[in-house]
Amino acid sequence: MIRIEEIWLSTERVDMRAGMDTLLSRVVLIFGAAHPHHAYLFANARGTRLKIFVQDGYGMWLCTRRLSEGAFSWPRDLKAAKHTMNTEQLRALVVGLPWQRIGATSVIKSV
Repeated sequence: MIRIEEIWLSTERVDMRAGMDTLLSRVVLIFGAAHPHHAYLFANARGTRLKIFVQDGYGMWLCTRRLSEGAFSWPRDLKAAKHTMNTEQLRALVVGLPWQRIGATSVIKSV
């Protein structure tokens, strides 16, 4: 239903009471602009809640996910304000799996 071409993850923690306008301002501040068909991910300080902001070219979408147990696997490198991820990594993240292990970093190059 929502086409997503790029996925961006913010390492800055966000108050989960933040609504559409607050997150839009965070997207512009951190990523420079809210591009159509880009998803921007934010988490709370404990890493138990996730908000995904998507600008689809016509309007904006805001999705929320909360884990009943555990926490989302968030980047350890908090010096970089933003990270990119692919669709497969996003799928792993929203179910609470360690998404950093999916993709090029999980390739075995020697035995």
